[in-house]
Amino acid sequence: MKLDRRDLLVVGGALLWAGKSPAGAAESSNWSNWRGPFFNGSSEDRGLPAKFGPSEGVRWAVPMPGPSAATPIIWGQSVFVSSTDPAARQLLAMCLDRKTGAIRWKHAAGTGYRSGGQGDEIQLDARSNYASPSPVTDGRRVVFFYGNGDLVAFDFAGKKLWARNLQQDFGDFAFNFTFASSPQFYGGRLYMQVLQRNQAIGSRGRAGAESFLLAMDPSTGKDLWRALRPSPAGAESLEAYSTPIPFEHKGRKEILISGGDILTGHDPATGRELWRWGTWNEEPDVPGSRHRRKDFRLVPSPVAGGGVVLGCGPKQKPVFAVKAGANGDVTEGGLAWHSEYKGQVTSDVPTPVFYKDRFYVASDLRKAVSAVDPRDGKVIWSTPTPSRTAVWASPTAADGKIYAMSLGGEVNVYNADSGELLATNPMAPDENEIRSSVAIAGGNLFIRTNTRLFCIGKP
Repeated sequence: MKLDRRDLLVVGGALLWAGKSPAGAAESSNWSNWRGPFFNGSSEDRGLPAKFGPSEGVRWAVPMPGPSAATPIIWGQSVFVSSTDPAARQLLAMCLDRKTGAIRWKHAAGTGYRSGGQGDEIQLDARSNYASPSPVTDGRRVVFFYGNGDLVAFDFAGKKLWARNLQQDFGDFAFNFTFASSPQFYGGRLYMQVLQRNQAIGSRGRAGAESFLLAMDPSTGKDLWRALRPSPAGAESLEAYSTPIPFEHKGRKEILISGGDILTGHDPATGRELWRWGTWNEEPDVPGSRHRRKDFRLVPSPVAGGGVVLGCGPKQKPVFAVKAGANGDVTEGGLAWHSEYKGQVTSDVPTPVFYKDRFYVASDLRKAVSAVDPRDGKVIWSTPTPSRTAVWASPTAADGKIYAMSLGGEVNVYNADSGELLATNPMAPDENEIRSSVAIAGGNLFIRTNTRLFCIGKP
């Protein structure tokens, strides 16, 4: 793929390539958001290890105050981590030194919304906690979001710049489980999505709750606009725990959103819906069926590459590839391909990677990682996941390798070209429910378990 200066984008104050960047480029030394420098789970880093462990290839390892599914974010010499502190009943925003792992600053950032004061509440249910969303940075400030609605911005020195609570501003969230969606920087704006059901769930939520995409001024946290995002789904199928993903195709910039039984693309400047496709929610598995399940909450975020936008249907549904550059409702004719129904290529929780002109799909349900051709959906290779537990963390890729961590903390490393399993690295043999993705920056792997944060690789 040839690139010239026209392919450069200014994204959130940082210079990024619209496609791939030369190895060693400065932007690949950072992991600024949950899905990395190219918003697709990949990095151009090289010299990354395949074999490592808690006492092998470790630059440093730092105890974490409590569990969190958030992925570490890296910019320059700073590593930003969201965490809980169960003992103090606090939600934490942390900054560590990239070279040593030393804690530069740590702040209690959550308010304990509706529980009587700061630190009174760190989770809503036993499956997750409020510190599950990943922070995001534009190189000047870092923003943390928590499932109780708290959105807090700091500068790199740890000074609080602003804070707000989305539940206080827009009403109580209407989710069956603890809400988790990571904030996103793009084009100098800060984005958050809330895709929720339109009815109360016990004491939570309310009738008529709206789903929306929100754009904010990152310097103040104030709203620039809020765009409603209607959906034909019902009940829990309206709920999504995905993250908005920036995308550019033939010069048109978009924000991709997945959830509510549909995929949509939005104008980053206004939130206006550019296109929509759906649905994966058809029963039985016959395209055109009008019967829809009510329990199709969505977890994976969209990922784009190779001329298509990929969305994962939940609960053993296929993955669906929509032709990029669409306009209007493209439910009829907009689909490029989909994987086999009840086949190997499916994902209920992990978001796929686009890397080296292929999609890599980690199936938590089929316990396999598969490489898929974006042109036709053909499976290039599929390798079983050897871990004792499923992979819920979204896989990441660089240096010809795919990294996928299981719930039990085993980091499986695959050869991206052949699918060969290069190593299985147990990073936390006594832990479970680990869902943080492996972050890649500056020739190092950053691996977060429930109890520790590791920096792996060469100094």
